[in-house]
Amino acid sequence: MGKVYLVGAGPGDPDLITVKGLRLLRAADVILYDRLVSKDLLKEAKHSAKLVYCGKLPRMHPLSQDAINHLLVKYAGLYTTVVRLKGGDPFIFGRGGEEAAELAKENIEFEIVPGITAGIAAPAYAGIPVTHRDYAGSVAFITGHGKAGSKDKTDWSKLATAADTLAIYMGVSTLPHLVAELIAGGRSPSTPAAIIEWGTTERQRTLTAPLIDLSEVSEKAQVHSPSMIVVGECVKLREQLKWFENEHLQDASLREAF
Repeated sequence: MGKVYLVGAGPGDPDLITVKGLRLLRAADVILYDRLVSKDLLKEAKHSAKLVYCGKLPRMHPLSQDAINHLLVKYAGLYTTVVRLKGGDPFIFGRGGEEAAELAKENIEFEIVPGITAGIAAPAYAGIPVTHRDYAGSVAFITGHGKAGSKDKTDWSKLATAADTLAIYMGVSTLPHLVAELIAGGRSPSTPAAIIEWGTTERQRTLTAPLIDLSEVSEKAQVHSPSMIVVGECVKLREQLKWFENEHLQDASLREAF
């Protein structure tokens, strides 16, 4: 029986995987990877490694979670080193807990390799610190999308003011609902907010607006998943601290010059 490593690949930029994660990726006999994993990372796999796509699109799941769990158990019985390569961090809205529980139930040895989650990386690449001594002493990670087929059980009345900064994952399709719930829960309509599309990648795009206007701004710009929503006073710092988009604009200017 082999060993399964649940590895966080980071939020998109292939350079953000951990040293340990990269070492395991290069040694893996089989790699089960998600949709948002950088294709450049997969190039690090050895030539003999088996690559298995386990990606999910919003409302379109080619493989159910049960099927992925079954594959992990199956490949652990066939290979020595199995890597489950997951976008971001396995245990932050990555269903890593469900996969680890299945492996534990089947008495399969496993290890968790944390990854950088989009909730801190996407804002950082957009020039938004999620904590700051002058603006935010707390941050909350929240999912904007619950389990398929289940009712939204999130207590937005508590979460609206539970932390200075709110980092909301998977909230594009429900953004009008989220904004309304946060305001109803006590968050000021004028709170600075941002939505970051394809954070840490060359496709990154960041839009800012007062919370009450964020849905309209996002809809007009046709923002899609994957996107991270950030709500809090720290968003004010973006104009001063943004660096990633500026860097890419400079790179584009240099390419045109030559």
